[in-house]
Amino acid sequence: MNAFAELLSPSSQAAFETTALLEALRGVLPAHCILHREEDTRPYECDGLSLYRALPPIVVLPESEGEVVAVMRVCKRLNVPIVARGAGTGLSGGAMPHTRGVLLGMSKFNRIRRIDPQSATAVVEPGVRNLAISEAAAPYGLYYAPDPSSQIACSIGGNVAENSGGVHCLKYGLTVHNVLRARVVTIDGDVVEFGSEAPDAAGLDLLAVFIGSEGMLGVVTEVTVKLIPKPTCAQVVMASFASVEAAGQAVTDVIAAGIIPAGLEMMDHRAVQMVEPFVKAGYDVDAQAILLCESDGTAEEVAHEIERMETLFRQAGATRLQVSRSEAERLLFWAGRKNAFPAAGRVSPDYYCMDGTIPRRHLARVLGAIEQMEDEYGLRCANVFHAGDGNLHPLILFDSNKPDEVERAEKFGAAILELCVQVGGTVTGEHGVGMEKINQMCVQFSRDELDAFLAVKRAFDPAGLLNPEKVIPTLARCAEYGKMHVHSGELRFPDLPRF
Repeated sequence: MNAFAELLSPSSQAAFETTALLEALRGVLPAHCILHREEDTRPYECDGLSLYRALPPIVVLPESEGEVVAVMRVCKRLNVPIVARGAGTGLSGGAMPHTRGVLLGMSKFNRIRRIDPQSATAVVEPGVRNLAISEAAAPYGLYYAPDPSSQIACSIGGNVAENSGGVHCLKYGLTVHNVLRARVVTIDGDVVEFGSEAPDAAGLDLLAVFIGSEGMLGVVTEVTVKLIPKPTCAQVVMASFASVEAAGQAVTDVIAAGIIPAGLEMMDHRAVQMVEPFVKAGYDVDAQAILLCESDGTAEEVAHEIERMETLFRQAGATRLQVSRSEAERLLFWAGRKNAFPAAGRVSPDYYCMDGTIPRRHLARVLGAIEQMEDEYGLRCANVFHAGDGNLHPLILFDSNKPDEVERAEKFGAAILELCVQVGGTVTGEHGVGMEKINQMCVQFSRDELDAFLAVKRAFDPAGLLNPEKVIPTLARCAEYGKMHVHSGELRFPDLPRF
């Protein structure tokens, strides 16, 4: 049984009495902040992973921290599950509603409270768009480094929940490396702060625990982020290769040479052919793989690093090299990579974006295995990913109007994630576990490890009301999933090394 089916099982479909809950919520929220008619709640039935849907009985849209506190206290008192939602751009089903709970939308928390150029920080509410932070900081020559492909729409609260990254995370880090402080409301309705605007904070590092916790520990109402100076110069080398193996070797060579690019991304042949007609970025459509490798810093630093990169790419067998000649061209090169997901909509009715991470040295071998899976599952797959840190984003193309293709796409995705684990990687790099990868958590972690995760969850939320039935699988689920995946006692792809 998949996560979606379990959530909507007959026991979960028992009649949900909303009268008392509505009355309690109307006592703490203005009427316009409560949605309960189906036509009003339907837009909240899923996040960016539209394969999984559930209709929330009630959606609340608080406008102040005090209202969030009141909602949390009502839900705890009535023992009602609560799921927090940001912009809804997540790709793991983490914001999918609970059919017997409250969907807490944080979209009205959209103010940038303060930009402080002297401390290079910004204090923002969770509904602020990722890109809006950099736009507000630009007059001071500063910007916010994590840049998910959805940065034009995704919110900082969602970034904190999923520990989002982006094409520049190799050099500048993920959300966890760029957030200093988070103000959080617990399930008890208490307001607490994790982290500090100072270099360190007293006590345990609960900020790092909270970032990436996918709404299971509390609801963030304010975030302090680090800003960094905008580099005086940045250029991208676009390198074409006749094979994925050669491109993978080039990635290894760059890192081995001690170069830490601002961004290092790879796209395979299918992805390039899918994206180029959509963005017209000048990609080499005949290449089997292309790399986008960015250097930033002073003009002298960039010129020296670009020269070293070009030398390494030629040695690795690059068939074509092109260096961005202007800021507009640099942004165009990245636009192709960042628009890979919408470009998939031009060539397929639906796509399923996966998110696994592997050691860089296995890039070529894992991509070869994914190519074999295309034949096994009868579906096409385009590969775009953060090559510098081994974070894969295979795009499985399918048609949701054909039920057998939906099932094959889910199985294809599961196989990719389990392969990532087999070669020493992990089931998620930045999209989170949510509903999507809960079965693969059984593959990656032992029961003792999962119990440790549950202990942390219970310390914050003993009743399990915050985003329940996601991220951490139950013992019963792992037992059932284990029975589903017995293959005569043999592992898939036995030629790949295990760790």
